[in-house]
Formats: sequence, structure tokens, C-alpha cells
Amino acid sequence: MERRRLGRTGVEVSRLGFGCGAVGGLMVKGGAAEQERAVARALELGIDYFDTAPSYGDGASERNLGRVVKALRAAVVVGTKFRLGPEDRGRIDAAVAASLEASLRRLGMERVDLLQLHNRISLDGGGHTLAIAEVLERVVPALERLRQQGKIRFLGITALGDPAALHRAIDARVLHTAQVCYNLLNPTAGAAPPGVAAREDFAGLLERARAADLGVIGIRVLAGGALSGVEARHPHGTPSVDPIASGPDYRADVAQARRLEPLVREGHAASLVEAGIRFAIGHDGMSTVLVGYSTLDQLEQAAAAVARGPLPPAALARLAALWADRPA
Repeated sequence: MERRRLGRTGVEVSRLGFGCGAVGGLMVKGGAAEQERAVARALELGIDYFDTAPSYGDGASERNLGRVVKALRAAVVVGTKFRLGPEDRGRIDAAVAASLEASLRRLGMERVDLLQLHNRISLDGGGHTLAIAEVLERVVPALERLRQQGKIRFLGITALGDPAALHRAIDARVLHTAQVCYNLLNPTAGAAPPGVAAREDFAGLLERARAADLGVIGIRVLAGGALSGVEARHPHGTPSVDPIASGPDYRADVAQARRLEPLVREGHAASLVEAGIRFAIGHDGMSTVLVGYSTLDQLEQAAAAVARGPLPPAALARLAALWADRPA
């Protein structure tokens, strides 16, 4: 498995990561032996970046990942997250610290490599978002204090929200990483090709991150599973997936994914899943991409797709034509 530098952290991580969220669900609903086999196989394949969060299965993901890592005595890079609610606005330091302590207890670890803000970011903090000023002036200092205490190595954000606010966060050069949404249904973090009708435009966020030497973790590279082209969900996975920055609902995302099936019929990729993964790893600003797994077989398929490398120029040209033909 090829390794890539995680921005200015200097740490190298596997090109393919292991998403431990509820969308795939293996590390939330899977059996203990099944989870251990999957993580052991991931390690054999060279995968060493594992992504979790307190909200994944109400802590189940962190508990299961911690148990398996301990059982396997594995040397891995672990990223988790925290989310601030309205009640936390007056106590951000305490809220971030409390969330981390709870995560460490569930993981059975003394520290994590990466702690990331899970909230959306906006210019003014409207709705359920955090204002960019609040992130830079209060959240980042709280994370830095935890770093100085040796409880985290690096700090990052989930780069969702107002593009202008996200650009300000990156340009401040106080973060180590950003989780960036980038897939065949919404490639706007890299570019905005003609014909792409995504709900949110990330306005070239990947280039901004590259300029700041930020480690980039690709998320939703399969659009929550919609890029399988199949509506049915595995029992381990979330029964209903809310799209992020793509279509109005999962069914619409699956329909848009099926418009890309000529990539498979014409031999550019063996499946839509393979095309999606190879597209995501093709941007050289991407440090690692996360795939959420429901089964060991899905892990094998993802690793095989990465081994084939980025989509070749002919496939990208065909993809551009398919995007241009897509109705708005």
C-alpha cells in the first residue's frame, strides 16, 4: 500500500484509510470476531489510518476499535472527533476536553493522533454551525492546550460548511488536517466541471489545502455508498443515508451514480465503486481516502481499487463527457 505524507505533520499514512463510521457499519454493528478479522486484514494490506468519532454508534465505534487495536497490538494512526452543541458555547475548553477524555476511555488509549472538529463552519455561526471566528479564537486554542498536554498529536476540522469560512480556516495555517468531501457526484473541492449539479460548491478546497501544506483526508468518496449504483443497504450499515453536498436524498444520488455506468461498460473500471475510489485517490492533494466497510469483502475490493492506481486520462476524458451530459 502506497503511503502519503499527512501535510505538515510529517506523518505518513496509507493511501486508503479505514472508516469506522455507521454508514458502512462494520465497526459499529459487526460481530467482535468479524471486526478483528477485518482490522487484521487491513493491517496486512498496509492500511494504518483509522477514523472514528463519538457519534458513530453512540460510542460503539470507538469502543470496538480500541478493543481490536489492543487485541492485535497494532501500531496505527487514529483520528477521532468532537462536536459542540449550543450548550457548549460558553464552555468550549471544558467541552472539548471532556469529549476527548470520554473518547480516550472508550478507545482505551492515553492519547490519539488526531482530534477533529465535527461541526460545520460558517461565517456568522447561524443555525447549528460554528462561526469561523469562534473556531479560530476558541476551538483551536482549546485543541492546542490538549496538544501541549500530550493528549493529542495533531488537530483538524471536518471541512463542511461555508466555503469562504473553510478557506479562512485553512489560510490561518493553525490546523494540521482537514477532512474534505470529494467524489464523482461532487468533485468541486478539486474543480467544478461543466454539468456537475452538486448542492454545495467547495470552491477548489483541495488546492487551498495544498497551499497551506494541510493533510487532507478524503471523506464520502463513495457518496455514502450511492456510488455503488445500488439502493439496497447492508444490514451493518445505516439504513438511510443523508447525502453530504450531493443530491437531495440517497435515491437521487444513486440515480446520478448510474449515469456514470458507461465508465464500467466501456472498460474504464470494473465497477462504479472502483471508479469512485480511483477518482478520489487521483488528486495529488489527497493524503488518504476513507472508505466505510460493511464486510471484509468490501475492504478487499477497496484495496484492489487503490492498487490499480488513479483513473487514466482516457477514463477522465470520458468522465468529463458524462458530467457535461448530466441534466441539472
